[in-house]
Amino acid sequence: MPDYQHDLLFGALLTPSSAAPQQLVEVTRTAEAAGLDLAAFQDHPYQPGFLDTWTLLSYLAARTDRIHLAPSVANLPLRPPAVLARAAASLDLLSGGRFELALGAGAFWDAIAAMGGRRLSGGQALTAVSEALDIIRGLWDADNRERLAVDGTHYQVKGARRGPAPAHDIPIWLGVLGPRALRLAGAKADGWMPSDYYMSGPADLTRGNAIIDEAAEEAGRSPREIRRLLNITGSFGQGRGERTLSGPPGRWAEQLAAMTFEYGTSAYVLAADDPKALLEWGDVAAATRELVARERSAASGTR
Repeated sequence: MPDYQHDLLFGALLTPSSAAPQQLVEVTRTAEAAGLDLAAFQDHPYQPGFLDTWTLLSYLAARTDRIHLAPSVANLPLRPPAVLARAAASLDLLSGGRFELALGAGAFWDAIAAMGGRRLSGGQALTAVSEALDIIRGLWDADNRERLAVDGTHYQVKGARRGPAPAHDIPIWLGVLGPRALRLAGAKADGWMPSDYYMSGPADLTRGNAIIDEAAEEAGRSPREIRRLLNITGSFGQGRGERTLSGPPGRWAEQLAAMTFEYGTSAYVLAADDPKALLEWGDVAAATRELVARERSAASGTR
């Protein structure tokens, strides 16, 4: 049983549709009122039916008080890492430390190329992510007076001034699945954020954890440093459907608590735009936290 022991985090993955922009504000406020920790938004800059995610995150940061905000995942091929680093730090400062960064290598390459981005192979895209991690963290290291220089294959920074430092240590989560990408997550990232709709089943979590743990140890890191997140889908209702997550909120809580102990997952982000579903998801979050806290207390021999 993995023992990563991060505090549980619950979020909502929302669609930045341009059809009803003010509804996005209300839905995000509903997620905050439901007690959720995070509101994350798809980032597809080539999609004309979506609002620009970064503009939306900035707008929502000014209209919420507690909930953290993130792209899921930031489209690196269309967001240069040096500019992304400064934008992330700026939004974190403006929001009082409420920004998190989930990063993606890129997909939908035809659309990316149509917007002026470079078309990369899978291996090239991962090399670009690795270089981006060095640049982003290097620019956040504002106490280092040495100018940043990264001479990468895909990204070069030639003596950039560092800063500003974000308000808190922004974690960088990678939304990846392949073996090489998982090794990069173990070596350099702060979290692994796959999506259940791209996975063949729970065995992918076991496989991914093993690869990440091995890579972390080879890099001189503790696997416990790396949070395990999961974007999930499901349906609330009275029955037991074919989906992994289905049924009433109490059943969801039991399933998620079991996943927490079996796979070490400590953050769950539900793909849902319906306010009623988000309120039910808030109930699931509270119930899951209670179950996990009770089990951890029993395991440690405390009350």
